[in-house]
Amino acid sequence: MSSGFVVLCLLLLHTGAFGFNIFGGESLNHQEITESAILNATVQTCRALAVAEGTDFTFPPQPFTAESVAAACQAPKSTKTFVQTIKLIQKKNKRIDYRHFFNPQYHFDNEKFSEGRKIITDGLSAVKIGNKRENFEVAREILGEILHTLQDFYSHSNWVEMENKLPNSNLIKPGTSIGTIAAECRATCRNCDGNDCRNNILEDIQKEKILISGYFSFLGTKPKGKCSHGGLLDSTRFFEPKGGISKDTLSSDHGHLHKAAANLAIAATSELLEDVRGAAGDRPFLQMMGISRGSSKALCFVIDTTGSMGDDIAAVRNVTSSIINSKVGTEDEPSVYILVPFNDPDFGPLTRTTDPNAFKNAINALTATGGGDAPEMSLSGLRLALTGAPPGSEIFVFTDAAAKDIDLKSSVTALIERTRTVVNFMITNVLGFRRRRQSGDSQQQQLARVATSGTELYKELAHTSGGQAIEVSKSELPVATSIITESSSSSLVTLLQAARSPGKAENFQFAVDASVRKLTIYITGRSVTFTLISPSGVSQESTSTTGSLIAASLSVGNFKTLQLKTQVGQWEIKMVSTNPYTLKVVGETAIDFLFEFLETSQSPLGGFDVVDNRPKAGVNGSLMVTLTGTDSATVTEVVLVESSGSGQVNGSVEAQGGGDFLAHFDKIPSEEFVVLVKGQNSDGSSKSSSTTFQRQSNTNIRASALTVTAADSNGVLEPGKSLSVPFSVTTSGAGGDFSIQATNDQGFSSTVPSTLSLGTAGSANSTVTLTAPLNTPSGTDVTLTIEAKAPGGTDTNYAVLRFTVLTTVTDFTHPVCKLLSLQSNCSAACSLLMWELSVQVTDDAEGTGVDRVSLKQGNGTINTTLAASNENITLVSYNASCCSPDVELLVVDQVGNVGSCSYSVRSTSTGNPQPPTAAPTVSSSTKTVQSFLLCLIIMILGLNLPFDIQIH
Repeated sequence: MSSGFVVLCLLLLHTGAFGFNIFGGESLNHQEITESAILNATVQTCRALAVAEGTDFTFPPQPFTAESVAAACQAPKSTKTFVQTIKLIQKKNKRIDYRHFFNPQYHFDNEKFSEGRKIITDGLSAVKIGNKRENFEVAREILGEILHTLQDFYSHSNWVEMENKLPNSNLIKPGTSIGTIAAECRATCRNCDGNDCRNNILEDIQKEKILISGYFSFLGTKPKGKCSHGGLLDSTRFFEPKGGISKDTLSSDHGHLHKAAANLAIAATSELLEDVRGAAGDRPFLQMMGISRGSSKALCFVIDTTGSMGDDIAAVRNVTSSIINSKVGTEDEPSVYILVPFNDPDFGPLTRTTDPNAFKNAINALTATGGGDAPEMSLSGLRLALTGAPPGSEIFVFTDAAAKDIDLKSSVTALIERTRTVVNFMITNVLGFRRRRQSGDSQQQQLARVATSGTELYKELAHTSGGQAIEVSKSELPVATSIITESSSSSLVTLLQAARSPGKAENFQFAVDASVRKLTIYITGRSVTFTLISPSGVSQESTSTTGSLIAASLSVGNFKTLQLKTQVGQWEIKMVSTNPYTLKVVGETAIDFLFEFLETSQSPLGGFDVVDNRPKAGVNGSLMVTLTGTDSATVTEVVLVESSGSGQVNGSVEAQGGGDFLAHFDKIPSEEFVVLVKGQNSDGSSKSSSTTFQRQSNTNIRASALTVTAADSNGVLEPGKSLSVPFSVTTSGAGGDFSIQATNDQGFSSTVPSTLSLGTAGSANSTVTLTAPLNTPSGTDVTLTIEAKAPGGTDTNYAVLRFTVLTTVTDFTHPVCKLLSLQSNCSAACSLLMWELSVQVTDDAEGTGVDRVSLKQGNGTINTTLAASNENITLVSYNASCCSPDVELLVVDQVGNVGSCSYSVRSTSTGNPQPPTAAPTVSSSTKTVQSFLLCLIIMILGLNLPFDIQIH
C-alpha cells in the first residue's frame, strides 16, 4: 500500500475528535471541526490539480495550518485571504448558535429532521449557484451556516448511539430518506439512572433503528415520553423522562460518545465540501477558499466612459497590458480581473474574469462617448465594484467629473468599511469643466462649485479606505498609473498612514523589520516638504529626489512616491506643510494581520460576537487580531490611533494561540481611528535576531453611538417573491427621529420606513422588504445596506447583508453515464499503445441538463460535444496511454448535482492482458461512502490504528 494512498485515506476519514460547543476547552468545537475539514479539502484539491498537471505535490506536515496548506498549494501569497475565508465561514457557523438559539430546526432538535435537512439542502443549492456565478463571498457565508446544522445532527440525534460508523450522506441529498423518524406520539427515552444517562434511550428505538433527537426549551416542556437535549439551559430535562442525549461536550449527558459524534461530524463536513468541490470544479473551489496560484489581489478598474475620457481609457489600456504582460504566470498575477464602466445615466455591467485576455478585450472594447451634463454616476459604479470584488481588494476609479449620485455616499462608505477595500481615485483635469464651454459665467461658477465638492467627496472616500486621491492632467495620467503596477502585489502591507487637514508640521515614526522589501512612501498634497531620517541617523531632505536614503522618486500632479533604500529599524519622517496632505508608508512582506471588533453576545450562551459594522463609541471594547504569514511573530501592542491627530488608546494584549491575540480597550475613541499593531518577529535562530515589526490597517474606522442589527436570514432571495428582513436600531445617546435608508446594488425594489423614533438610550424595530424581479437570473448576488442616521446627521451606522437570488430547485438527480464503446489492445508494452472510450452522459428528462464533464482521475485527453439529436445529451470521448488504464469522469448538471462514472482497461498480470472492463456507473456520494469504508478497514485492520486517532 502506497504512502500516498494511506495519506488520502487519512484525509477522507480524518478521525480527529471535535465537539460542538462554541467555546473551547477539552471538548472541541464547531470552529475547529470546520477549519480542519477546510484545510483537508483544500489539500486534497491542490493534490488533485498537481496530479492532473503532472507536477509534484508534497503534503504539508501535520497538523495542517493555513500557512502550510497555502504553501503546499504553491500559493503562499494567498495565506491572508485563506485565513480570512476560514474565519468568515467559522463566524457564520458560530453565529447560528447566537442568532438561532431557540430555533430547533437549525440544530436538529425536537426531532425537526425534515426541516433541518431542508436548511442544509437549500443552502447547499445556494452555495453551488453562488460558486457558479463566482459570487464567492455569499457562498462562503451560507456554507458556514449550513455546516453548523449538519454538524449538530451527529451531536443531537441518536445516529452515533445506533452504532453508525459513517456519516448520513442523505442529509445533503433532497428527495432521499435520512432514516425512519420517530412518530410524534412514540416514546423514545426513559429516566437517566441518576447522573448516568448512558442507557436512557429505549431498546426498541435502538433495535428498530428509529431516528430521534432531544427536545430543547429554555422555559418549556416536551411531548410525553420524548428524550431531552439536556444541559444547564434545557428545562425539559427536569420533566419525565429526565436527562438528555446531547453529545455537545465531554461533560454532556452522552458525553462518552462526544468523540465518536465528532468523528462523524468531521467526515460529514468533508463529504459536503467534496460535493461543493465536485459541483464547482477544482480551481473555482480553491477560489471560493481564497486560494489562487498568483496574487490574492484583484485588479479592479471603475472607469468613466463619457466623451472626454478617451485619453484616460487609453492609459488604462496601457497599464492593463503592462500588468498582464509582466505578471501573468508569476506569483503576482491578479487572482481576478474586474471592470465596471459608468457614465450618465448608466453604469455597469460588472465584468469579472480570471482570464487576462478576456479582461484585455473588455478594456479594449470601451469607448468614450456621450455624457450630457458634467456629473456622472461614479458612486453607482464604485458601489457595484465594492460588492463584486473580493474583500480587501484595491479599486482604481478613473474620472474627470463629479458624482451625480452623491446620495449613495453613505452606502459606499459602509461598503468600504465593511469590505476593507482600498479605493484610489485618478482624477484628471478640473472637475466639471469638460462640457458646456459656451456656458455663461454664472453656470461656470456653479460647475466650479460642483467640481470642488466632487474633489472633496473623492478625497474623503479615498481617506476612509486608506487610498489616494491623485489629481493630474490628462497628459500626466500615464505616469501616475505606475502606482497601480506597484500596488498590485498581494504582499503589499501598510506600515503607517496619516492625514492632516489643514496641514501642519509633524513628525511620524515607523518600524521596519527584516521581512520588509520595497519600502515605499506615498504623499498626496500640494507644497509639502519633508525630512527623512533612517535608523542609522542619516537624513535626506525632500529637495533631493535621490540620495543616500531614496533610491527613486516620482512626482506627478499632487502625488509623490518615494522608493527607499530599505534599512531595518526605526525610521522618522518630518512633514512640513500648511496645506492638507496624506502620508502612507508601505512595503512588501508576508507578515500582515486581520482584525475584528468583538461585543458581548446577547445570546443566552454569552461570550463574544463579531461586530459587523461600526463599534460602539466611548465605551470599553475588544479586538481580535490574527497574524498571517508567520508562525514566529508575536503581538506586543495594539493601539487605536486617531487618523487626523495624535490621540491614541492602548490596549492590553492576551495571546490566544494559533496566531490570535485579544486586545481589550478601556474606551473606543469617538474620533476616526486606525488600528496599529506592533510586535516582535524572530527568524527562530536566536532571540537576538528578533526585530520589531509594525503594521497598520488601511481602513479608517468610525465608532458610533448607534447600533444597527439585522436578523440573519438563510441568504436566499426567490425571484418574484418579497423577503422581509427584520432589523433593530439602538442608541446609547439622545433620542429623536432617526433617518432610515435601505439601498441595494442591483436596484431591486425595497421598502423601509424613512424614520424610526427612539427614546434616549432606546431602541426600535422595523423591517426592510426586498423583492427581486421575476426574471432575475438564479445566482445573482445582491448586497443590501441598511443605514440609520441620528437627528441632524451627527452619527450613522449600518448593517450590510448579502443574498443570492435562487430559483426554486426541483432537480435533485445527478447525470448518468452510458458506455457506448471501449476499445483497447493494451499489453505489457503499455507505453506504445493507446485505449479509447466513448460515453453518453444524460440528465433526467425533467432535469436541468448537463453542465460539465471533467476528469476526476486519468491522464488522457477528453473531448465533449452536444448530441445533434438532443441537447440534453453530451457525448464524451477519451483516449489515453495504456500506462494510464483507469479513468473517472465527474458529471455535473446545471444546478450542481454531481455524479461520477469509472472505467478501466487494467490488466491483472503482465503476461496475460485481460479484456477491457467498464465499472458500473456509481454516484459520487456512494463512491465517497465506499472510500470511507475501504479506508476504515485498511486503517483499523491493516494499520492497527485506533478508530479515534486524532489527526488534525
